[in-house]
This record gives sequence, C-alpha cells and structure tokens, in this order.
Amino acid sequence: MNNTDYITIASLNQYSYCPHRCWRMFCLGEFTDNQYTIEGTSLHERVHTVGDGNREETWQVRAIWLKSDQYQLIGKSDLIELEHGEWYPVEYKRGRKGEWDNDELQVCAQALCLEEMTGNNIATGYVYYAQTHQRQLVEINDELRTETIATIADVTKLLETGEMPPAIYSQRCKGCSLYEQCLPKVADKLAKYCEVD
Repeated sequence: MNNTDYITIASLNQYSYCPHRCWRMFCLGEFTDNQYTIEGTSLHERVHTVGDGNREETWQVRAIWLKSDQYQLIGKSDLIELEHGEWYPVEYKRGRKGEWDNDELQVCAQALCLEEMTGNNIATGYVYYAQTHQRQLVEINDELRTETIATIADVTKLLETGEMPPAIYSQRCKGCSLYEQCLPKVADKLAKYCEVD
C-alpha cells in the first residue's frame, strides 16, 4: 500500500465484523458466495441504479462514489438524502439488525466522506434492513467517529503489512461465506493441541 491508495468503506465493515475475514477478502483476494452474499448482491444491484430525484421533501441520489482524502477512504453509497438542508447516508443491508455495530461503522465512514465532500456536519445516517423493511437510525456521535477512525487505522495497517489476524470462532462464523477457507474451529483445536505439547 502506498500514499496514493485508498481503502474501501466496505473493508471497514468487514474488519469490524471479523479481521480474519477482512484479511482473506482484501489481502488474499478470496471471496466465496453463499445464500446471504447472493441475496446482498441482488439487493445492491437493485439499489445501485444510478440516479437522483425527489421523494416528497427529500432529494435522493443513488449509487454515487464517496471519497475522503483525509482518511484515504473510497466507496459507493447506496443512497444519500438531503432533507431540510441536512445530508445523511443510507446503507442497505439484506437481513435484520444484528448484534454487532459493523453496519453503523460503515454508515459513519460514509458520513466522514460526505462531510469532506459537502463541507457540512453529518449528525445522522441510517441502515435500511430489507428483511424487516425498517430504517435503523445511526447517530454519528463522537464515540462512533472515534471507533471508525481507529478501524480505518487498523485496516490500513492490515493492508500495509498483510499480516494474518487469527481465525477465532464465534457466533459471527455462522453463515460466513468464507468459513470453509478459514475453519476457525480447527484453528482453535490446533492451538489447544500445541499448548498440551
């Protein structure tokens, strides 16, 4: 990685969910589809029809690229809305709200880019969950900003060093399309076996 490289906003979501998965995807270039990733891709193909227009009092623009030189970030937004002078990003996800904050972190990263591009403070964003047809409010507060900026630094280091994070089994592994490549339970057993010797 050199100074002209940008990291993708999506890589922050992947890293926050599982550093090992992020390493496999963005350092090794590995990716395998499963039911969940195919559903997500299908949703984004529908959402990413480039265009803009009004929905009542809200101006909407879909599938535009966001970029931050300050944070070396780049990524395509699902939806950006402008309402009563306030900008906010809307990220689309296939499922329902999970137990983790990786989606909120992705929205915050989009907000950081949008702030730099518009010169406006972004206070809120949303995650739209297709399974429940609900928008989840994301407050772009100091705590989330700090976590997002720290994750940017972590992903940057991962991409620069290429060092593999450990494969650690957790509830997040269920449904992961890269489970067969990483086999975290095997890694756990090997680690325990090596401790015995």
